[in-house]
Parts: sequence; C-alpha cells; structure tokens
Amino acid sequence: MARHRKAAALLASGLLLALAGGFHLLGWEVARSGALLLASAISGWTIAVKALQALRLRTFSIELLVTIAMIGAVILGEYVEAAAVAFLFRLGAYLEAITLGKTRSALKALIDLAPAEAIVLRDGAQVKMLASEVERGDRVLLPSGSKIAVDGRVVSGQALVNEAAITGEPVPVAKQVHDRVFSGTTVDTGYLEVIAEQVGEDTTFAKIIELVEEAQESKAKTQKFLDKFASYYTPGMLLLAVLVYFVSRNPELALTFLVIACPGALVISAPVSMVAGLGNGAANGLLVKGGEVLENLAKADLVVFDKTGTLTEGRPAVVAITTFGGTPERELLALAAAVEAASEHPLGQAIVDAAKERQGELTERPEQVEVHKGSGIRGTVRGQNVLVGKLAWLDGLGISVNEAAQKEAERQEKQGYTVVFAAAGGTLIGMMAIADPVRLEAQEAIRGLKREGVKRALMLTGDNRHAARQVADRVGIDQVYAGLLPAEKVAHIQEWKRQGYRVAMVGDGINDAPAIAAADIGMAMGGTGTDVAIETADAVIMTDRLDKLVYARRLAKRTVRNMKQNVSFAVAVVVLLLAGVVTEHIYLASGMFIHEFSVILVILNALRLTRRGRGSGRAAGPNAEPNAITAVSTAQGCLPDRGAS
Repeated sequence: MARHRKAAALLASGLLLALAGGFHLLGWEVARSGALLLASAISGWTIAVKALQALRLRTFSIELLVTIAMIGAVILGEYVEAAAVAFLFRLGAYLEAITLGKTRSALKALIDLAPAEAIVLRDGAQVKMLASEVERGDRVLLPSGSKIAVDGRVVSGQALVNEAAITGEPVPVAKQVHDRVFSGTTVDTGYLEVIAEQVGEDTTFAKIIELVEEAQESKAKTQKFLDKFASYYTPGMLLLAVLVYFVSRNPELALTFLVIACPGALVISAPVSMVAGLGNGAANGLLVKGGEVLENLAKADLVVFDKTGTLTEGRPAVVAITTFGGTPERELLALAAAVEAASEHPLGQAIVDAAKERQGELTERPEQVEVHKGSGIRGTVRGQNVLVGKLAWLDGLGISVNEAAQKEAERQEKQGYTVVFAAAGGTLIGMMAIADPVRLEAQEAIRGLKREGVKRALMLTGDNRHAARQVADRVGIDQVYAGLLPAEKVAHIQEWKRQGYRVAMVGDGINDAPAIAAADIGMAMGGTGTDVAIETADAVIMTDRLDKLVYARRLAKRTVRNMKQNVSFAVAVVVLLLAGVVTEHIYLASGMFIHEFSVILVILNALRLTRRGRGSGRAAGPNAEPNAITAVSTAQGCLPDRGAS
C-alpha cells in the first residue's frame, strides 16, 4: 500500500511537470507556476518530513540538503528547479527501493517457503494443524507434495525429498527410515512418517531465516565507515555551500552546490553490494552472518580444517574384508552384523550397514548378547558363539590368531583403518577394516581455495597422527596437527593470528566450536554440524559439501570488488559534479538528474551479484559414491580406536 501511494505521488508530480511545460508553451505563466509549485509540494513533502525527523534525532540527513535547496529555489523564484529537484530525488528513491527489494528476494523466497500446516497422528487419528502447533515427539505424516514443517527422523516410509530450500541443490534426495529431514523441504514423490525433534523456531529452516535477517542487518567495515562519514559530510557541505555563497554572492550557485553535494550513491554503494552478495549466498546454501564476514573471508589467507565430519564424511564404513579358514565373505558379514545389530556403536553400525548393502535387511536375531565395553561384543547366532572386537580381546579369550592375520591387520592399521576381528565357534573367521571415508570433493575444494588466493590449508584434529596424515596426504593439506584437545586448537589459531594470518576455521562438532569462535572467520558444515558449531560460526555451509568453500571465497571476493567499484564510482561522480557546479558547467536540474542516475547505476552494478555464480559444480551426484567395501582406494581416513563394540 505504501509503495502504491509513493508511485501515485510520483506519477502526479511527473504529470504536473509535463503540464507545466504545456502551460509554458501556451504562455500561461501563472498556471505554469502553480503546476510547478504543486509538483514541488507533492514530491517535496515527504522529503521535508524525513529531514525534520532526522533533525529531531540530531542527525544531518541527505533529505535536509534537498529540502533547503527546494525552499531556496522557491524563494528565488526558480520553480522549475525546485520541482525538478524534488521529483528527481523521489524518483531515485523509488527506483532504489524497487531494485533493493530485488536483492532481498532470497529472504522473501525463504519466508514464502515456510510450511504453514502439518498433518499429525494423535490418538490414532490424523489431525491437520498449524505448523506452529506441532510439538516435539509428534508423529508427522508427509504424503507426496507436502511441505515438511519440522526437523525430525524418518520412522516409516521412503520418498524423494527436495532440499533446495536448505542446501540450494535442486536434485531430490532419497530418504528412508532413520534418515533426517528438515523443515522447509518438500516431499517430491513417496510417503514418510517422521517423529518431530525440532519444531517452530528451533527448526533448521527457522534458524536459516533468522540468520539471513540478521546478516542483512549486519554492516561491513566499509559500510560502517560510510555511515559515520555521512554524519560529518552533511554539515560539512552546508558550511561549504555558505562559503560558496560568500565568495560568489550567487545564491543559486550555492543552492546548486548544496543539492549536488548529496552523497546518495556513496551512502548506498556498500550496503547494496553486501545485501546482494548475502542474498546470492542464501540462495545457494551458504549463510553468511553479515557483511563484515564477507570482507574477512575475501581476505583469508590461511584455512584450517577439522578432520572427522569436515574433510571426511563423519560416518564410518567397511572398506575392506579379509576372511580366514575358507569362510565366505557373505557368511562373515552375516554373523558379525547379526551380533552388532544389538549394538549402537558407530563401528558396529558400519558392519550392519555393510551387510544390508550386500544382503538386504537382516533376518537373524542374536541371543545372549554381551557388550564388553572397550573390547567387543559377543552373542549366539545359529547356535554358534560369535565374537566381534579387538584382536587383544579375542586373544585373551583363547582365539588363535596366526601371524599372517596379524601382519595384514598391521598393514591396514598403518593405512589409518580401524580393524575389527570376528570369530565363530572358537575359530577366527575374518576381519573388517573400517574407515571414515574422505569426502569426494575435498581434494578439489582445497585446490580451488588455493587458486582463489589462500596461501595454506592446515588440519587441526583430535584424531591420531596416522589417521590424520592419511587424510591430509589424500586431499592436499599442507600441515597436520593431530591429537589435540579443543583448547590446543584455539591456541594454534591464536598463534597464527599473531603471526599476521587472516584465519578461517572449518568444522562441524561441539569440540570445534571454540576454534570456530577464535578464528577470524568461523565456518560450520550445516548438514552434519552440531547446533553449537553452527550457532558459533560466522558462516554455515548448508549443502554439506566442501566445494561450497570455493564458491564462498569467490562470492566474498566478488562482493568486496563490487563494493569497491561502487564506492569509487560514487566518489568520482560527486567530485566531478561539484567541480562542474563551481565552474558553472552543471546546473541544478541537470546535476540532480546525473546524481540520481548514478544511484541507479550503483544499484544495477550490485544486482549483478544476484545473477551470477550459482555455486560450485558437483564432481559427482549425491548418490554417486562407489561401494564402500569394494572401493578401498576412496577411503583414507579412519576413526579412533573403538571404545565399545
């Protein structure tokens, strides 16, 4: 409604100016003057009100300069100049609002995607309710085409889910039992039942909207400087205009100087670039908490990575199987998985997942299961006593392990794998090497960062040195610091900062949060990251792909470059206009036209940031990774030694 009123006032002023031109051609000077004064009043009223509001707050605004110029022009009888100045200023402000609105389209699109309703199963009946009324623990039903209103875990069904609102990636992701789903995403095809874990303002989608809103209100260092500069600039220009009058004794020249001195393009040059850059990031699964973060990211010359969950996928997988005594590989997996199905340990779940990949759902159930913390697990399957765990534990129970098996285990452990042995009926039947696979895109991401000007890529991890070195060699890390506590990670980052580096830290876990907070730029992996790491970080990669780091760096550099272009152009325009006024080559109406046109050019330049750079390309699809068991070469990282089987 407010925009319509502004458009109507602008249209009325424009028509009155045109009408005044017609009256002038007809020689109706009184009617001409009346039309010009009315046009000045319609366009100038809002400008004058804003100037007075600013004065009440003891602020010298741009509107004050324009108001003084309009009143002065009327007093001098220069009605054309008064009407033209008011109309052009309002026209510039209107076009500025429209184009700025486009840079905020990412936030509006996010808000529009927010689910309004949900279908919940309560007391055996399906109940449709507002998304805000869903409670934690509710069972949410999600038929094909429905928007997901909660963060939760799938307990029934399977479907393809479009997660573009969270990750920026348009390819639907397959979801089944135990997978997580997020608010704001959409079920493309299929049916799911989800237990709500986060609802309302606690959902990932709600936090994204909050982060984007905060980021667009946050100011970059350049923008803060320009805001402070504007508060001194206006009174300074008032004094200079007075000086011009005393020197020239020409009130029209002084008023023209006053109006042309308005730094509209300069004041808007930084914020419009930052808002456009932040909007581009939000549309591509990159949430940046403010313009200052973008500036720092553009200057970062040292990037530090956590290992587990950042350079690696954060979930263990069986990467090699060795059998003994002629035991078929299928039999080994079936027996080990049957026992491990009773365990919640990550290594045990890796064995279960490997068996499901090969054989489908598990049908056998173990009996008399015993968990030996830090050693292994035992149970009865098909009447056999099955043991799965560490070599030393099996050896202590009288299981004979030959020298060949020991050497093979040592070889795999040197590669950074965790080795789990299995025995059945008192005989060793095989062993399984388990690792946390390196992200497929990690190596290219680090290469891309170095192409974008990052000097060094380092690793800080609490994992053992061998495992860390294996991952580092594979992805191109320059130096590894392993076996660290969270406080030691922080100490390293602080030391690098003292050496003059601009440090960016990338992590995903609770133990990474202190290091993320200590870095100049903290970045969290949103897909696998903990809430603590995400809330501590300055930027969040919602796609859970490391190659987005290259996109983030490129976007930051483009945004800062765009901002510098705008500031330089705006300063040049103001200087040239003032020089033209003083030398009497530029007059009030023409100067205002050039000034407002420069504002539009600054905004249009910033809008380029919203149209280019849709993020980095994918080296492989989300489901394009090879089988974890057969493709040993793809997995070079590992987890620490097993604490409990």
